[in-house]
Amino acid sequence: METLSEKMFERSKKVIPGGVNSPARAFSSVKMEPPFIKRGDGTYIFDEEDNRYIDFVGSWGPLILGHCDKDVVDGLHQVIKTGTSFGAPTAIEMKMAELMVDSLPNIDMVRMVNSGTEATMSAVRLAKAYTKRNKIIKFEGNYHGHSEGFLIKAGSGALTHGVPDSLGVPAEIAKHTLTASFNNLESVENIFKANPEEIAAVIVEPVAGNMGVIAMEDDFAKGLRQITDKYGTVLIFDEVMTGFRVGFKGAHELYPDIKPDITCYGKIIGGGLPVGAFGGKQQIMSLLAPIGPVYQAGTLSGNPLAMRAGYETLLKLRNNPQIYDKLDKLALRLEKGIREAAKLSDIDITVNRVGGMISMFFTDKEVKNFEDVSKADNEQFIAYFKEMLNSGVYLPPSQFESLFLNAKMDNEHIDFTIEKARDAFKKLTR
Repeated sequence: METLSEKMFERSKKVIPGGVNSPARAFSSVKMEPPFIKRGDGTYIFDEEDNRYIDFVGSWGPLILGHCDKDVVDGLHQVIKTGTSFGAPTAIEMKMAELMVDSLPNIDMVRMVNSGTEATMSAVRLAKAYTKRNKIIKFEGNYHGHSEGFLIKAGSGALTHGVPDSLGVPAEIAKHTLTASFNNLESVENIFKANPEEIAAVIVEPVAGNMGVIAMEDDFAKGLRQITDKYGTVLIFDEVMTGFRVGFKGAHELYPDIKPDITCYGKIIGGGLPVGAFGGKQQIMSLLAPIGPVYQAGTLSGNPLAMRAGYETLLKLRNNPQIYDKLDKLALRLEKGIREAAKLSDIDITVNRVGGMISMFFTDKEVKNFEDVSKADNEQFIAYFKEMLNSGVYLPPSQFESLFLNAKMDNEHIDFTIEKARDAFKKLTR
């Protein structure tokens, strides 16, 4: 008998491409159809048939405080009574920008936008204008949104010009994106040697989250700053995922000696509403219109709803630093528990973790870059994912995505998840 979710998915596919408004939601990577979610409460989500799941997706990262946090919801109720958008300056977007500039050592000025994709796209355009160059370097396995310059895969070698990874990306645009290997500084150096006066920007996720959780190694991070300084290239940190997630100051807490020129934000700074931002050094940010020649605009940029939800979220995180300690301890408990559960069933796994971000790979090898990730056993993950979902644990439907813990979780939620993982591993060995 068809479930309500299955019926809704069939209806949705008739009017929305693939039935979803973002591909990861389709669950095609785990060879099943997605549950349709109707509400969230704290650390749980509920599908259309009222099945309850512990939510380790958290809307793919924004909900660090859990679903329907009272302060965020109360703030939204206050705003919505006065208007949702004006297309004019408001006090809350000013206060939000002040909070970010005051909190983040790498930010002198910040521009609000509506998505992480918009933030990274705008940051790269700004870097190209600042350097008067056209090429950028990105890293295999890093995801920076779906603008044309980022949908590029590596060629046969590190020096190969970009090849489009999606139809609709002209080769003329793709050729300006060069792809290096994450945590491999030599691959970056080789690209610079081949294009010494052409590279406008290097963009990197300080902690990759779309090929599983993989942090930059210290020497790699230091090397990126040194080589970009040497060649007069803008260093961009994509902290759409890690900003205010791996610590209140984001990646700065992991790499305090590395100061990027531009940093991109999203997810948490909107408290669950659509948002993005990019900021950096004043001399670079001052190139933006209306005070500079680089045009960037957005009708709903800095809208009161997203700004208020984000402001309440950041205030709560700033005023309660113990939240990060809690997330770190819970994630460590989960990491140890998953390792032990897999060992009991002789299942080979590697678990990567940074703060409250965690991912596991079905492999016995260390995972440091996309090449390592590609060797993980995806069929085992699919079987594991289905068992966990059926047990009431909602994981990202890919072993190449991060799990996100939230502040409403406690030891009971983690121990329940470990218990269900233990049961799932046993079934994988039958």
